[in-house]
Amino acid sequence: MMQLSELKLVVASNLIKLRTGAGFTQAELGAKLNYSDKTISKWERGEAIPDAYVLTQLGEIFDVTVDNILSSHDSWQPIGAEEAEQEHSYSTDMIIAIAVLGVWTLALTAFVALWLVDMIRWEIFVVALPVSVLVYLILICSFNKRRHLQFVIAAFVLSVFVAMFLLLPGWPWQLFLVAALAEVIVFLSCNVQRRPHKPKKKAEPKAE
Repeated sequence: MMQLSELKLVVASNLIKLRTGAGFTQAELGAKLNYSDKTISKWERGEAIPDAYVLTQLGEIFDVTVDNILSSHDSWQPIGAEEAEQEHSYSTDMIIAIAVLGVWTLALTAFVALWLVDMIRWEIFVVALPVSVLVYLILICSFNKRRHLQFVIAAFVLSVFVAMFLLLPGWPWQLFLVAALAEVIVFLSCNVQRRPHKPKKKAEPKAE
């Protein structure tokens, strides 16, 4: 049977792996759990262990079972884990950058091709803006790099409004007021946090 000290180290290793894999800082994970980053740091150093309710919350956040968090995984090597995570991060960042640049390369190719036949279509770049942001949004969600997700969603919403304003004749500028409200909704939605459920105290039986 695993001793408490060993269990703390297992949970610490798993928590570090899950948090860094999801792209969260200790402060961001703490905010989701309504704990300070110092508490998260204690868990990751193996000085303490989350209670049962917090373990359930962690399972929901990272889409794993509580048993997965409490179990040792031989494939997760603590030595060199940080370097491996950095290498994975660099690879995904490169894929995202290539994809976004690919959108703009296609847009520039189409613009030059039309320019050669005396057709100047600057609208191509207007369309490329929301498309490139959408590609970026899809890829960061696919790679679980959601640290700045709310800003990316807000940028996509704004780019759509800008594209419609520039491409559609007679598009009233007042609709940017709607865009501003949409931006507020995006930021509020991305910062919704579940509060810990506090069990109700059972009423003490009345003495007869």
